[in-house]
Amino acid sequence: MNAPDQIVPVLAVDGPSGSGKGTICRRVAEQMNWRLLDSGALYRLTAVAAGRHGVALDDGPALARLAAGLEVEFGADEGGGEQVLLEGRDVTGEIRSETCGNEASKVAAIPLVRAALVALQHRFRRLPGLVADGRDMGTVIFPDATSKVFLTASPEARAQRRYKQLIEKGFDANLVRLCTEIAERDERDRKREVSPLLAADDALVLDTTAMNIDQVVQRVLEHLRACLAESKRKY
Repeated sequence: MNAPDQIVPVLAVDGPSGSGKGTICRRVAEQMNWRLLDSGALYRLTAVAAGRHGVALDDGPALARLAAGLEVEFGADEGGGEQVLLEGRDVTGEIRSETCGNEASKVAAIPLVRAALVALQHRFRRLPGLVADGRDMGTVIFPDATSKVFLTASPEARAQRRYKQLIEKGFDANLVRLCTEIAERDERDRKREVSPLLAADDALVLDTTAMNIDQVVQRVLEHLRACLAESKRKY
């Protein structure tokens, strides 16, 4: 039997693209020995699963059933980099391709799929705890999270990080275009009607522009442990 949600701690980490959420969340989850959820990858994983199981990308009901039952595991490889398993197979590279991104955008536009993935995200909440990486983890998916962090950085810094990440993975990238795209995406995300990108009122907001990975991880861990201690005092 699963533990009640209120006794399963959650660290909700939100923020725009390139703010370092993925790397920070992997490091924190590893140090805490907690489960990891990369919410942004779920639409890409649904698209990959659809191709694998012969489901059309415009078949909302079938896609929703597929999304609800995704067998996915998020973690890190031996070097600490991203690793995503779908039905036991490593699909890390596949889900980060441009083709997969385009297919994921079609999937994400289907309300039935979005609802199914909300339910799936809730099922990741298991002991000993969950580190949830996304854009609305602390405001919509886990509003009762034990600890909430909102990571941000200047558009220029985030573009540089994204450029480096793409080049290291063997993808073509243009730094100027990335900077423009990030600024435009920020504007869209802040103004969208459903789950706009914003920090929860009780979140720790960290500007990581001038911080290295170790500094951010340390600050997030300090905040998480302080919130856990406060939570224990309450109960």
